[in-house]
Amino acid sequence: MADVADFETQVLPHLDTLYRVGRRLTGESADAEDLVQESLLRAWRGWGGFTAGSNVRAWLLTILRNTFISRWRSRRREGTPVSLDDADPNAILRAVQTEDPEGNFFDRVVDAQVLAAVEALPEEYREAVVLSDLEGLPYAEVAQVLAVPVGTVKSRLFRARRLLQRSLHDHAVELGILKGTP
Repeated sequence: MADVADFETQVLPHLDTLYRVGRRLTGESADAEDLVQESLLRAWRGWGGFTAGSNVRAWLLTILRNTFISRWRSRRREGTPVSLDDADPNAILRAVQTEDPEGNFFDRVVDAQVLAAVEALPEEYREAVVLSDLEGLPYAEVAQVLAVPVGTVKSRLFRARRLLQRSLHDHAVELGILKGTP
């Protein structure tokens, strides 16, 4: 039987991260909560197979991502669309602002238009951006969560950032971050 105290000690500090990533994946608070709950249940069931001393956060995020993909495939077969239209684009900003000293920067720069641009990225690019740039995971952890080599993560981030640069150029000029072209 798995040790409840050990599970709680190692897993509970990562609940906020799981919820934020779940929120970015699902686009809705209730769905994110359900996703986290189901992921934690799967983590508990697999706790006996977890290698002590390895990266708990990456392990949990991998479970969360795989659970999301399974649920998405199941819903797609059922014909129920996954809607991102009802997402609160500023929810992650509020969470980051209370925890992150750079929150003021994000308030000014990361707005609905930026989040919409991130949401518009192809899924493999969006996942890499959310995990690396929004959640701050190192490349090695992102690679572990996505089950791809580190080079693939770097490539996806490079391409995603180029797409974001193109789609947000005019917005950056409006905010005064970039000077407009004469």
